[in-house]
Amino acid sequence: MRSEQVTAKALATIGNDRYKLAVLVSKRAEQLAKGAEPLVATAKDMKPVDIALYEIAEGKIDVEILEERSY
Repeated sequence: MRSEQVTAKALATIGNDRYKLAVLVSKRAEQLAKGAEPLVATAKDMKPVDIALYEIAEGKIDVEILEERSY
């Protein structure tokens, strides 16, 4: 899936709030960079930000999950 499609799907998943998407991607990317396991299949060359965006687009990550988990 192209990055534009992933972004559009992620936005739709969280109610089309670009600010909320930016915060979610940032927090989840930080967790991934610190060693959290990805919740979606990834390629070796994917950056934490890309993985976070895919996770949100697939509905694996939302605000409540980020607040509950500590990595």
